[in-house]
Amino acid sequence: RRHTTINGRANGTGPPSGKRLFQGQESFEQAPMYVAVMTYLGFGLVTLFGYFRDFLRAVGLEKCHIAKERDEQKDFVPLYQDFENFYTRNLYMRVRDNWNRPICSLPGPVFDVMERVSPDYNWTFRLTGKTIPNVINMGSYNYLGFAENNVDFLKTVAERVQQYGLGVCSTRQEMGNLGIHQELEELVAEFLGVESAMVLGMGFATNSTNIPALVGKGCLILSDELNHTSLILGARLSGATIRVFKHNNMQSLERVLRDAVCSGQPHTHRPWKKIMIMVEGIYSMEGSVVCLPDIVALKKKYKAYLYLDEAHSIGAVGPTGRGVTELFGLDPSDVDVLMGTFTKSFGAAGGYIAGKKELVDYLRSHSHSAVYASAMSPPVTEQILRAMRCIMGLDGTTIGQTRVHRLAENTRYFRSRLQEMGFIIYGNDDSPVIPLLLYMPGKVVAFSRAMLRRKVGVVVVGFPATPITEARARFCLSAAHTKEMLDKVLFDLNEVGDELCLKFSQRKYTSRPKEQHHNNNDLNKDFKQDSL
Repeated sequence: RRHTTINGRANGTGPPSGKRLFQGQESFEQAPMYVAVMTYLGFGLVTLFGYFRDFLRAVGLEKCHIAKERDEQKDFVPLYQDFENFYTRNLYMRVRDNWNRPICSLPGPVFDVMERVSPDYNWTFRLTGKTIPNVINMGSYNYLGFAENNVDFLKTVAERVQQYGLGVCSTRQEMGNLGIHQELEELVAEFLGVESAMVLGMGFATNSTNIPALVGKGCLILSDELNHTSLILGARLSGATIRVFKHNNMQSLERVLRDAVCSGQPHTHRPWKKIMIMVEGIYSMEGSVVCLPDIVALKKKYKAYLYLDEAHSIGAVGPTGRGVTELFGLDPSDVDVLMGTFTKSFGAAGGYIAGKKELVDYLRSHSHSAVYASAMSPPVTEQILRAMRCIMGLDGTTIGQTRVHRLAENTRYFRSRLQEMGFIIYGNDDSPVIPLLLYMPGKVVAFSRAMLRRKVGVVVVGFPATPITEARARFCLSAAHTKEMLDKVLFDLNEVGDELCLKFSQRKYTSRPKEQHHNNNDLNKDFKQDSL
């Protein structure tokens, strides 16, 4: 792991301009050796006890809650493989109360959590009818605070429901192509600074169903090793050859590119029909930002195509919220396929594909999402229009830009305070996704429960979603978080970090002057005034 600097000339492959476009620190501090040893030891112990519990179930000394084959089906191919479900029944079930917690309010900066209890060690849950009120939400992707229920803000959305209803009940190519869909596509293209855009009703499907329309057999996909599952699924469905390069490592990418161009396809050595590089703007589990200038330079050098997934970066980074292309000062036309979702910064649902008009027109007739999927719901479409106009200032207010700036300030403040406390965190200084490393499986569970007792809702992630030695809590900052909320969370984190011995960092960070966060207080006042 490393502590690196990203800029327009990293690794010597950036644009030739002498102007530095952007510079930010990316921290991937390595934990002390004893932490890795204790983590492996912890997994070893729970695995050992898991086999012991399986033995007790087999001899009838412990009740078996898992699905199993009936005796009369013993000669059939088994549906439930014991080894494949070992992790689920012996490790995950014991700590399942830390996931899938039901909420019963707006998922804004605070929410209400439904209380539940389990009589059988998390195999089943029962709701008590009580709630845990006003839990600070540190896990939702509500980056700009547009997941809101302000009646004045949602007036136009309500009008669209009265005008069009809730569903279209048809595809865009049949009877579901509404005027507001075309209006949204034009606004998305204007927002991104490209020729054309196409909107779809599901963010995950935007990747998984459009990638197979762009590449196929005889094509090569170069995929970052930490790409999202939707990108991986789309690549696999395409039938193209997939090669993986190390995360944000330009030497690794250039090595694979050079080999692909020189060697061609396996066996025949014919040139690849297409070579497409697939990356994300912000990686949702690492909090890191793509080295976009370097990748653009490499794709131009080797005549490849670039597919950029901005699900977590659009709206969340850049001076005006236009994503990583704006963050690095690049021309959006340098990226061949711009993809993003409306489920995060825009508080809605769906996704978009944007770029040249020829690309979008091709996808309208060849993408499975465009041809077969139901059109985007009218109120969801209006919510995206409302949020995007707000960010662009087309609604006549500065609320959108206030939120963009406030998110950036909250992000830097929260990250710097965590580092000062001694926690190991991953990612870029400008990324609102902040992974806090917990490492040991027992500490992951204890951390989540301790934070909920303090009325802080956090997302914890472990193996197999992360490497086995890098379990973590993932914080997602929002413009809707006030400084008082963040300070309360930081106070609780400091206490829990001391109780559970989670402060593994060996680096020394200087404390920030108190006045450095005064801008956030000003933004809070401006935000409230603009809202009124």
